[in-house]
Amino acid sequence: MHDIKKIQIDEYNYPLPEHRIARYPLAQRDASKLLVVQGKVIAEDRFQKIASLLPLNALLILNETKVVQARLRFQNANGAAIELFVLEPHEQNLDYQLAYAKQSPVVWNCLIGNSKRWKSGVLTLKIELEECEVILKAERLEKLDDHSVVQFSWSDPQLSFAEVLNAAGEIPLPPYLNRKAEPADKERYQTVFARQDGSVAAPTASLHFTPELMTDIKAAGHDFAKITLHVGAGTFKPVSTSEIGDHQMHAEQIVVQKTTLLQLIEAIEKPIITVGTTSMRSIESLYWLGVMVAEQGMGQRAFHLAQWFPYEEHRELPDAATALKNLLKYLDLHQLESFKATTALMIAPGYDFKIVKGLITNFHLPKSTLLLLVSALIGEQWKAAYQYALENDFRFLSYGDSCLFLP
Repeated sequence: MHDIKKIQIDEYNYPLPEHRIARYPLAQRDASKLLVVQGKVIAEDRFQKIASLLPLNALLILNETKVVQARLRFQNANGAAIELFVLEPHEQNLDYQLAYAKQSPVVWNCLIGNSKRWKSGVLTLKIELEECEVILKAERLEKLDDHSVVQFSWSDPQLSFAEVLNAAGEIPLPPYLNRKAEPADKERYQTVFARQDGSVAAPTASLHFTPELMTDIKAAGHDFAKITLHVGAGTFKPVSTSEIGDHQMHAEQIVVQKTTLLQLIEAIEKPIITVGTTSMRSIESLYWLGVMVAEQGMGQRAFHLAQWFPYEEHRELPDAATALKNLLKYLDLHQLESFKATTALMIAPGYDFKIVKGLITNFHLPKSTLLLLVSALIGEQWKAAYQYALENDFRFLSYGDSCLFLP
């Protein structure tokens, strides 16, 4: 593991000119370009054609998380703008669905923009909801190193926090788009299969799918499985340390249904291809959580996968099917239909993939953990792929074009 921690992030840098960042999505989701990297071969195509470019009988893993309108704009008594970015429930291990369904008051961890201007006191915001005026209040309970703890309350006790955010908040577009969210983003920065509220960023590789394309993919003999990983703001956190061993990964919540575990076990010999880095981290995390259940016993109630766990010494490592069956045993023992955990898994060059055979993803920021993940899968070939994309007018980042990486 020593060597992995010594990886220099500067080796994962590349020049990204501002004009190559896609500030708006294409009108048609599946019209984007697709860079196909298979071994040493690099080719380009259209995303619409992906069904014919996948290996035979592929199982595509989709992340069903839904982006919440997590950005709230308040003003203090002097009229200064203060922005609250709602991150996660303050109560640890609280299920996101339950947290969003809660009624007033609720306590959440938030990032505060213009924090210095919010010395004390309660911020208020008037919102229109079903032709009624609702007053939303925010009070800072505690200021910590990397976030603040905020209590939200609102005047209509019948409303859930999800309904309040939906009425008062904005879609949290990534900062590198350098623009405010517009009405169209509400639909376009959301996947067509988003179901579970909880992310502050879209799983952007999934933005290219349309219902029609999904029908084509199934008709071509491929299948889909769905998981949920709620994307946290830490996903975009640039690596600011020179060695990756000093970078702290942000923990994110995963939920996987028993039916999906059964599907994965059945397809374990097939090409399992994750749509997006969030799906990849989820699926690989499941393997290590299966190892953890075996090592630490079935009695545990909360599971957290630390970022370096896969790189530590383990007595013996089971095959993928056995690890997933450990999770099934756990669910049966506790009479549960879904397995929940948090993961801070760091996938970096030197990582040994246990389940995933390929990746559909967008282009990522220089010096990011997401680029490390791509390099872990396809090695140094990422440099040639990104160079090709820069020379051939590919659009980069969240609203940009996509890649199919098959090592």
